[in-house]
Amino acid sequence: MPKFRLVGLVALALVGLAAAPADAAPRIVDTPIPSRGCGHASPVPVGETVTGTVNSGGLKRTYTIHVPADYRPWRPSSLVLSFHGHKRTSDYQEALSQFSTTSAIAVYPQGLVGTDGETAWTGAPYSAAADDVLFTSDLLNELQRQLCVNPARIYAAGKSNGGGFTGVLACRLPGRIAAFAPVSGAFYPQSGPCEPSRPAPVIDLHGTADTTIPYDGDSARGLPSIPDWLDGWAARDRCHGAPAVKDAYDGVVRIERWRHCRADLVHYRVTGLGHDWPSTHPNPDSDTPAVFDATPVIMRFFAEHPLWR
Repeated sequence: MPKFRLVGLVALALVGLAAAPADAAPRIVDTPIPSRGCGHASPVPVGETVTGTVNSGGLKRTYTIHVPADYRPWRPSSLVLSFHGHKRTSDYQEALSQFSTTSAIAVYPQGLVGTDGETAWTGAPYSAAADDVLFTSDLLNELQRQLCVNPARIYAAGKSNGGGFTGVLACRLPGRIAAFAPVSGAFYPQSGPCEPSRPAPVIDLHGTADTTIPYDGDSARGLPSIPDWLDGWAARDRCHGAPAVKDAYDGVVRIERWRHCRADLVHYRVTGLGHDWPSTHPNPDSDTPAVFDATPVIMRFFAEHPLWR
């Protein structure tokens, strides 16, 4: 993984922001920028979940945010974006993924209603025409204006269509988002070509009994098999050789970890799991407990992968 010099990045970002004319066309920022909220009281109530808005692409977009109770404005905090699935909401995604129980600033963006009358994200054939990558970039700009966010520790996770969009962000914003975690991801071909600006750390989780987004793919919808999708990322992350395989949880979970890569690539293949966010307790996805909790696994992966050290 390339190492960055924070001072140089901050200076370049400030120059770029200062040079941009007020009426400049909206642009996607795929480089780190400094957080201007450091040293100022949070405008967002800490320890609570509230709704925020941001203008992006001529639209007022909404999101749910939880700033942890131990947030301190002089201490840069990690930030996790968690994207809901098709037909779902930001509130549903908070209850499902529970990043609000962690020490990170947890942000749950709200997707727009798509062509089928249901909420969705860019990359799906049923999504709205809005640019959700631009929305993500604009949202991060706004959050970093308001809060003391560590620009080296911004992460993205998502479920189903939100997992597929997390994959889109790995292709489009890996210079700003440090690591990515799709869960039961729907990786539609409508996402377009994937040409990331740098190798991107990815941890992927998927159940073999998923009938919504089948593990072995769905040619009618253009969905690749999960192994084929992982092969694509192994190539982008410049991995060499087959992954190391480890069985866990009495053989229910097979953990595949690619070695000798420019960025880490890990996959959790969960035997018998459906279209669910793995949890040892009932959650909005399922009343049937899984053998492990996905969120702590994802958070450990994120903690190990800052954008630079």
